[in-house]
Amino acid sequence: MNPTIKTAINIVGSQKKLGEACEVSQQAVYKWLHNKAKVSPEHVNSIVNATGGEIKAHQIRPDLPTLFPGPIDNNAA
Repeated sequence: MNPTIKTAINIVGSQKKLGEACEVSQQAVYKWLHNKAKVSPEHVNSIVNATGGEIKAHQIRPDLPTLFPGPIDNNAA
C-alpha cells in the first residue's frame, strides 16, 4: 500500500473525492493506493492541491527528482 496516497485519501475524504479532484476514476486512485499504477506526472499537482499542500509533489513521485525535487538539505556536506 502506498502511504502517501493513503494519507491523501484520508485528507480529501475518499478515493472517489481524490479521483474527482484529479479528474480520474476512483479505480485509478485504487490502483495508485495499491501500487498497481504510478501517479502520472500530470496528476501530481492535482493531489498536492487537493490536500492543501499537505502532500508534497516529491512525496508522490520520489522517482522523478528532476520533475519534483525534494526539499534542499542544507546539512549536506
